[in-house]
Amino acid sequence: MQFRELEESALQLNELYEQLEIKRYGRVWTTEELALGFVGDVGDLAKLIQANAGVRTIEDCKAKLGHELSDCLWSIIVLANKCGIDLEAEFFSNTRGLVEHVSGELGT
Repeated sequence: MQFRELEESALQLNELYEQLEIKRYGRVWTTEELALGFVGDVGDLAKLIQANAGVRTIEDCKAKLGHELSDCLWSIIVLANKCGIDLEAEFFSNTRGLVEHVSGELGT
């Protein structure tokens, strides 16, 4: 699957969530509220990482870990879109710069 397909899928789900938010609350979530939801997901992710490492007990942790990683990726894609960020371009630019930096530190 290409990044654009992931992005399209995430944004399609976001459109459905926005329809549900309007039905429930009379408005869509702001980017600030989406970011707060993301922070909660990151907290859940941290606990699942601990369980995966064996320092916390969570039943069916591997399946829950995959789910939570997916939730976090969804949040990042949606937030980037709402903030007008080309996440794919930024990711490649950032990793390319980091590869150059780390390679330079290693002397390679």
